[in-house]
Amino acid sequence: MKRSVLTRYRVMAYVTAVMLLILCVCMIFKYGFHTGEDLTLVVSQIHGVLYIIYLIFAFDLGSKAKMPMGKLLWVLISGTIPTAAFFVERKVVREIEPLIADASPVTVEA
Repeated sequence: MKRSVLTRYRVMAYVTAVMLLILCVCMIFKYGFHTGEDLTLVVSQIHGVLYIIYLIFAFDLGSKAKMPMGKLLWVLISGTIPTAAFFVERKVVREIEPLIADASPVTVEA
């Protein structure tokens, strides 16, 4: 597996998690203080699009790493739970890094 597959997943995990936290703050302002409805709409739509991209990259990583279905579902769902994507991303990287290290080409010196 290429390192770029893991890198794409990591970037989208962080972006999705940050956007979800921003969305949560916007929702607090919308429903708690009755302000920022337009901003909440924009942030929610941006998060939705980014989450779809995250799903694609996470599924790609999971299929190439041959993750069990339960673990893959947890990785996919973690983008909908505030702060979960940060923790799941760290765990996934620790498990996938050895697979990438094993797949690196061996160089022979003459």
